[in-house]
Amino acid sequence: MFYVLYSKFYLYSMDFNTIKALHIIFVVSWFAGLFYIVRLFIYHTEAQEKSEMERKILSDQFVVMEKKLWWIITTPAMILTVLFGTWMIVLNSEYYLHASWMHIKLAFVVLLLIYHFVCQKILNDMRNGIFKWKSNGLRIWNEVATLALVAIVFLVEFQNNLDWLKATLGFFAVALGLMIGIKIYKTLRH
Repeated sequence: MFYVLYSKFYLYSMDFNTIKALHIIFVVSWFAGLFYIVRLFIYHTEAQEKSEMERKILSDQFVVMEKKLWWIITTPAMILTVLFGTWMIVLNSEYYLHASWMHIKLAFVVLLLIYHFVCQKILNDMRNGIFKWKSNGLRIWNEVATLALVAIVFLVEFQNNLDWLKATLGFFAVALGLMIGIKIYKTLRH
């Protein structure tokens, strides 16, 4: 009984700005992990093209690096991001649950969680010597998290102002244009 009362008191007594600051810190940590893990996947995949001795040494090292990054930084940061974000919503639910921009942001968060667990699947596959992705596919996959980050930042910054919609759609149009341009460049280069 005492623990439940203490937990409720603590939940509501912590300063909202402190919770928001912790949320932002763990968002940054989560994204750093997501960005770097896919870079490691790219290098790990490309190591498979090396000689047998080099491939073994590099793969063993990448497995260790990926495991530590994933389980010591990325996944704990994801959990704490969700925890502090949920805490903010609970403390100010009257506003957040009725804000349309928050609904869209939460949809992006769900997509990021899916992205996170797809990366975990890739991690597990590579640890077991299964390489389903090519390095170019992983390079494009790495940009998905960037697009989600930009969309979320615009949503949070502009909130209910309609300009965020134009900015986000414009960013996605530019990203799509860049991907098409990269594809054309690769085709012409070969």
